[in-house]
Amino acid sequence: MTDHPVAVAPSRFQDGYDIITIFFHWLTALLVVSLFASIELRGFLVQGTWIRSEMQPLHISLGILLLPTILLRSLWRLFSREDRPAPTSGLMDIAAKLAHFGLYALLIAQVVLGFAATWAREGIFTFFGLFPLPRLINVDPSLRHTITDVHQVVAWAIILLAALHALAALVHHYVLRDDVLARMLPAARRPADRRK
Repeated sequence: MTDHPVAVAPSRFQDGYDIITIFFHWLTALLVVSLFASIELRGFLVQGTWIRSEMQPLHISLGILLLPTILLRSLWRLFSREDRPAPTSGLMDIAAKLAHFGLYALLIAQVVLGFAATWAREGIFTFFGLFPLPRLINVDPSLRHTITDVHQVVAWAIILLAALHALAALVHHYVLRDDVLARMLPAARRPADRRK
């Protein structure tokens, strides 16, 4: 009886998440870091300079880009059968699921707050200068500062939770020595004989 090799889907890294999950994961991380950095860096720039004036439009454009990224990532996570559970159990598995749910909820809330804060301002905002951002609802300008304050608090909550998420991945990699971190990296592709 002849053994036949098992075919591996071309869109999937061996011993890792599928390429679409990896793409959305790191795109989300890149956008979150860029959003946080753009608005925090703005505070250190000299008022009246062109680079400071460009930070707010850049921040808004990145926020617009984050919305479809979150929605598409959520849909893929919900309907894809490619995702396999991480090699954890018990409290660690529950904590991981709560962290993921918390990040998704905070990111969605942050995007909504960002749009609300933008619509509470006067003027026209564009998506990377390509087209104007439509004002879908009228937000009372008197609420702008309150919305902005909440927006900032949620931003720090996201950064804190994301940092804990990253720390947990490092603990898995260096302390528990499992493949939780490696599975979310393209480098997780390994020859079959090394997975024994």
